[in-house]
Amino acid sequence: MKAYETTCIGSNRGRPRLWLQGSKPAMAGFTPGLRFNIQKDSERNMLTLAVSPNGTHGVCQKVARNGQSIPVIDINSTEVLSIFEGFNAVRVIVQAGKIFILPEAVEIAKKERIQRLRSKVTAGEPLSCGSVSHGGGVLDHALHTGLAEVGIRTRLAFANEIRPELLEHARVHNEIWDESTVPLAAPIQTLAFDEWAMSKLPKVEVLVAGLPCSGASRAGRAKNGAGHAEAHPEVGHLVVAFLAVIAKVNPAAILFENVTSYANAASMCIMRNQLRDFGYVVHETVVKAQDWNVLEHRERMCMVAVTEGLEFDFAALKRPEHVDRRIADILDDVAPDSPMWSTMQGLKDKELRDKANGKNFMMQIVKKDSSKCPTITKSYSKIRSTDPKLQHPTDPSLLRQFTPDEHARIKGIPLSLIEDLPQTIAHEILGQSICYDPFREVGRCLGLFLTGAQEVLSVISKAKESARLLEVPEATQPCQESLRLFA
Repeated sequence: MKAYETTCIGSNRGRPRLWLQGSKPAMAGFTPGLRFNIQKDSERNMLTLAVSPNGTHGVCQKVARNGQSIPVIDINSTEVLSIFEGFNAVRVIVQAGKIFILPEAVEIAKKERIQRLRSKVTAGEPLSCGSVSHGGGVLDHALHTGLAEVGIRTRLAFANEIRPELLEHARVHNEIWDESTVPLAAPIQTLAFDEWAMSKLPKVEVLVAGLPCSGASRAGRAKNGAGHAEAHPEVGHLVVAFLAVIAKVNPAAILFENVTSYANAASMCIMRNQLRDFGYVVHETVVKAQDWNVLEHRERMCMVAVTEGLEFDFAALKRPEHVDRRIADILDDVAPDSPMWSTMQGLKDKELRDKANGKNFMMQIVKKDSSKCPTITKSYSKIRSTDPKLQHPTDPSLLRQFTPDEHARIKGIPLSLIEDLPQTIAHEILGQSICYDPFREVGRCLGLFLTGAQEVLSVISKAKESARLLEVPEATQPCQESLRLFA
């Protein structure tokens, strides 16, 4: 390759026009007066301009102000350029004696992933899904479950996770795995720039990720000292690798979650802009677990990005009727005299010391009749003073930790996903995960949009009508394009 350039298809007298001049034609040997042929490759949407003494087209010339002769290739033909119908921009690739003209790579990628999705949905074939920062696969399990609820079958094509033991456990206990699922046990920043490994990754229709939040969380930013997520030495740069994976596996839709503060991080700004340039439309919201009657009132940033031409709207999420729940509903049968109960005097003393020193580190005590539970983090097994403790039903001086099964129920996560795990690892998987039901509903909603279901059409129609009545710009359009794609 001698040169690479992107340019737009123009128009002249009602016909499409492609104009090339200057050094690019000259580098290929296309000099003024030279003849060339144009070969169309409809399957690849590509034109090949090849030098030929008896060619059907000629290279024109333009004289610069300094008298220099500049070669010009002017193609103003509907018949020739119809191959680029629907594409606004093209790539010009220069080689010796030849010039290749084909749509921009992003445009080809958009067309390919929509056609692949349309083909599978129409045929009722399983959608291939990929997972990044898989952990125990809780987010993926919720997504697959939600998609299944609207009749979309799925298969997990690959799962990337830095800890191989978590992938080994998920392979056995997470039913979204099958014999063909490829475990990728490596840091994503290593995998994404391993040219050989990336060449083996399959295309997927949906990509799921929850990048580590250590840099974006409040505690992480305080620990870094720099005040921004990207300062974290281990995870602050992972958005770069994630985007590289997206470019390779070319999903039609992407589901991403993180702590709410990630929405204001520089990484998220980079992701939004690059996904736009990849041909996606980005939708964001904050998912509040309490809206789904989850005892842990965890809030998470949720992003769904869909390919241009597909529709999505978080307004279509369905929230259940409010149910009055209590901590007592999720408790294991722990005897009142069990050794799990303790005064935890050391933590109580620490609370007094922190208060005396002006620190706001207070113990969080939960009772059986409490209607919610503070967030349980991945380090819960360390028995820290600020993590929630359960108070004894008859002796207020006694406290205990929640068990892993109780922790899972508090978040609404299926117990099978932590079956046979040591307590420490179980709490880690749960603590760094999501509350299950909200993301199952995101999966269900995404499935409806991917199939152009009538249920979501009514939601969009109502949103459009509300926007009209309020006389504000419409935020969404009816998903007629989705219906056309899958007709």
